Amino acid sequence: MLDHVMIYVEDYLKSRAFYDNTLAMLKIKRLMAFDKKNVAGYGPDIKPYFWISDQANRGKEEEVGKGVHIAFAAPNRAAVDQWYAECLKFGGKDNGKPGLRSEYHPNYYAAFIIDPDGWRIEAVYHN
Repeated sequence: MLDHVMIYVEDYLKSRAFYDNTLAMLKIKRLMAFDKKNVAGYGPDIKPYFWISDQANRGKEEEVGKGVHIAFAAPNRAAVDQWYAECLKFGGKDNGKPGLRSEYHPNYYAAFIIDPDGWRIEAVYHN
């Protein structure tokens, strides 16, 4: 249904390092970067689905939407655990330690982080 998601960040280089390192735990990598415009795109193969962009690129009418929640699919539970640890190492804040969330379904294993810009992100494994 969705083609891609973009979030705006305060410090492009810091956020790029955060996502380069933490999304690697989920087998997601930076596929494109337009560093002159401070834009980077991430995905598992050839198409970026998740983008970050410098605040200077957002329209004046747009506000940062901190109410947004983005969940990244993890290949297994160990990847969720590694992602969570890496996020903390790169300046993310705990918003829910790795574990089962059986209120969603019996095999919902996830961790929750607030990234350096205040975006709420999650890594989840369903099997």
